[in-house]
Amino acid sequence: MTDTRQARIDASSRATLGKSADENFPVAPFFLPRAWRDDLMAVYGFARLVDDIGDGDLAPGGADARHLGLDPETAQDRLAFLDAFEADLRRVFDGTPRHPLLQGLVPTVRRCGLTPEPFLGLIAANRQDQQVGRYETYDDLLAYCELSANPVGRLVLGITGTDTPERIRRSDEICTALQIVEHLQDVAEDLGNDRVYLPAEDLKRFHVTESDLAAPTAGASVRALIAFEAGRARDLLDAGAPLVGSVHGRLRLLLAGFTAGGLAALDAITDAGYDVLTGPPKATKPSLMRQVGAVLLRARREG
Repeated sequence: MTDTRQARIDASSRATLGKSADENFPVAPFFLPRAWRDDLMAVYGFARLVDDIGDGDLAPGGADARHLGLDPETAQDRLAFLDAFEADLRRVFDGTPRHPLLQGLVPTVRRCGLTPEPFLGLIAANRQDQQVGRYETYDDLLAYCELSANPVGRLVLGITGTDTPERIRRSDEICTALQIVEHLQDVAEDLGNDRVYLPAEDLKRFHVTESDLAAPTAGASVRALIAFEAGRARDLLDAGAPLVGSVHGRLRLLLAGFTAGGLAALDAITDAGYDVLTGPPKATKPSLMRQVGAVLLRARREG
């Protein structure tokens, strides 16, 4: 970030931003213009922090709660924490937020003309996580992804000034796919948090129980279920891939990286024999680079 924005960031916020290194794809790669990198990291900081609030995974010390004016007891209530965070988000749009990461978001919102809706969607997704731990149908899961994932792609298009209806539709397909891939990687972790993002109708179809998901390794039925859901994610990435060919220059490379990150993670899941219970399968750098090349080649052909 620029020196002005960096001056506002405290140790807790730097720890939040540092989690970008663990994502399936680069959040703000070096080849982008500095302004885009700053804006993408500002949006990432917001998205990461709201997820950390929803997951109870904040940096120790309570700095985030203090920034929002919460006492330690109230901060234990995740819904109350999210309410306070939403109130501070709304202050971004009049330039008076209290949290350092939201202060860093103000220049991005102003320069790019961003609206509250995608940010509010991400907060709503985390509220839903506190109240809904199971999804009966695939359509129910897609509705969740509309809140939890699709706003991120819309914000990227807004930052880069490329948000047309067709691009938004393609972006939604890619972002939903990336969310499903993350769910597949984190089946065991999510179950430990009393959440199952595999649709109940699919568990029934493949004769999988939650006890099966709690096993140390995946049996044949679980592997078949994960393969099925991975196929759905791959189809969504394929459907959204024309987005990459619809833009040019460094933005094309960025969107190729997002798409390839999902494809490489799916390759890792496949290479693990669809056993995601022994630990989250992670994409390798060679796999990621191969997929970036394949996505860019398709973009050139379609463009």
